[in-house]
Amino acid sequence: MATTERIIGGGGGGAAYALLSLVLLSMASRISSLSVTVTNLECVYDYVLYEGDTVSGNFVVVDHDIFWNSDHPGIDLTVESPGGNIVHTLKGTSGDKFEFKAPRSGMYKFCFHNPQSTPETVSFNIHVGHIPSEHDLAKDEHLDPINVKIAELREALESVTLEQKYLKARDVRHRHTNESTRKRVIFYTVGEYILLALVSGLQVVYIRRLFSKSIGYNRV
Repeated sequence: MATTERIIGGGGGGAAYALLSLVLLSMASRISSLSVTVTNLECVYDYVLYEGDTVSGNFVVVDHDIFWNSDHPGIDLTVESPGGNIVHTLKGTSGDKFEFKAPRSGMYKFCFHNPQSTPETVSFNIHVGHIPSEHDLAKDEHLDPINVKIAELREALESVTLEQKYLKARDVRHRHTNESTRKRVIFYTVGEYILLALVSGLQVVYIRRLFSKSIGYNRV
């Protein structure tokens, strides 16, 4: 968790102060990305510093050899607050986005549940965003509207980055699906050719035996 020190400046240092604030704010809030292998139940923890912060993110089941079957129930995501209350749920999906307001500060738990108990690789991205409010402006004399605009710009950029990560994970998932489908098509095609060759061979043997019996009957 990055922390920032207050920098007091005036006059011509305003632009430099704004630029430095942007850098520090970008350091204080970053997107967490990780890959989780879910066999049955796996949980990830993230700390929310302020009550009312926006918690957003997404997940995509990337490695899904059994997801080609439409009967698969999908992956469940449950988010618990520091008090143990369920604040957000996603049921039976191979990937989705989420967003909610944190009811309180503290450690939040994100749990993935795989009903099939077959290992699935999940790409998970999460971001905790904080934009100073009017109350924060009143409390901190060094926090001016410029900082609020910088925070809003930072959150907009983070949202774009989060969406890009989500689309990239879905692209990987689609490539895996196409590769898996291609392998199955090749397997079934080769199987059909082998079966056709066997059936043709059996027909040839049967016809030859039939003709040899007919010749034997004619000789008698």
